[in-house]
Amino acid sequence: MSKENIKSKLPLLILMLNLFIALLGQGMVIPILPDYLKQFNAAGSAAGYLVAAFGAAQFIFSPIGGQLSDKYGRKKMILSGLFFTVISDFMFAISYKLVELYIARFIGGIGLGIMVPSVLAYVADMTTKETRAKGMGYLSASMNLGMVLGPGIGGIIAGFGIRVPYFCASGLGLIATLLTFILPETLPLEKRNRAAKWQKQQSIGKQLIQSVHAPYFKHLLLILVMTFGLVNYETVYSLYVEHRYGFAADKISVLITLGAVIGIITQVGLIDKVIKRFGEYKLIRFSLVMSAIALFLMIVKVNFIYLLLVSSIFFAFNSFLRPTVNTMLANEAGDQQGFVSGLNTTYTSIGNIIGPIMAGNLFDAHIYLPYTVGGFILLGTILLTKQEKKLYVNGVVENE
Repeated sequence: MSKENIKSKLPLLILMLNLFIALLGQGMVIPILPDYLKQFNAAGSAAGYLVAAFGAAQFIFSPIGGQLSDKYGRKKMILSGLFFTVISDFMFAISYKLVELYIARFIGGIGLGIMVPSVLAYVADMTTKETRAKGMGYLSASMNLGMVLGPGIGGIIAGFGIRVPYFCASGLGLIATLLTFILPETLPLEKRNRAAKWQKQQSIGKQLIQSVHAPYFKHLLLILVMTFGLVNYETVYSLYVEHRYGFAADKISVLITLGAVIGIITQVGLIDKVIKRFGEYKLIRFSLVMSAIALFLMIVKVNFIYLLLVSSIFFAFNSFLRPTVNTMLANEAGDQQGFVSGLNTTYTSIGNIIGPIMAGNLFDAHIYLPYTVGGFILLGTILLTKQEKKLYVNGVVENE
């Protein structure tokens, strides 16, 4: 590989490493949270409020972060977001009051809300329409890898002390922050000035309302639905498998880990080739159908191998969806990459909020309902891709 080739790929490698480190740190603290909360005489409801605080902050600050990245540049906002996550994890490690944990998680949500849209916009800036799907796939894979390895590493480190994983997560975030300093800025000054003028004319509230009428709105709905589908699947997965099959935690961990690994392989090795072969819309429609079929197949009880196969099908085709829709959003965004990436993260947050609540209530009503309802919602979403394809084709014809 030539020096010029290495230099061109270095920013993407740094971004991948940053997201991997950041999500590794977040994943490390997951397995010890129940024991950690016992020090505060808190349990399930407190854990729920912590998740809600994080999600609420991410929901509020994602469009703001994306907007600011268009105005001030990607690098500054990535640095700011990472710094907030460092503060959040460190506060979590040294806190002795429950309210301090809520504040820490809210700050962490602000950090990811600011960082993720800027990272997506950065990749959109440095890639072409032909290479964008591959870049988005690499980003998603690095995030998934961090979340897969994090819990296992966190469980091991917790042996040295219940607070140690939080200090480690903060330290990893600081390393990622320092690495970001060597990233070049991808947004030219003239585009930043143009974004600043546009943002002075419209408030954030108006921009959010106008996103409903934007040409990329159906892509945002796809983001919402596929996030809902994934979270709906994962929220009750352990409970469902335990109730239906009687499997212990070790087998459930194998199922979840293998599914995540398959998703990583899909995003790194296959997505670019499949999009070039079939195109974005065909891939999204087929992935929605296969993901829905996998949800319906979950209802059928066979054995461990069968469940492993069904889980693999769901994770593989669900892994095609996010990078593909992210690519389509970036292609539609024009000079508003940061703002549209912020909306992307906001709609993801909505899915992350609605999905667990709906899945939990449906599961309490009947254990089959989360998967049957989720499957029909995914199938219904195919209508969005048909309408969007028609508009897109007309647009191309008119442009030609």
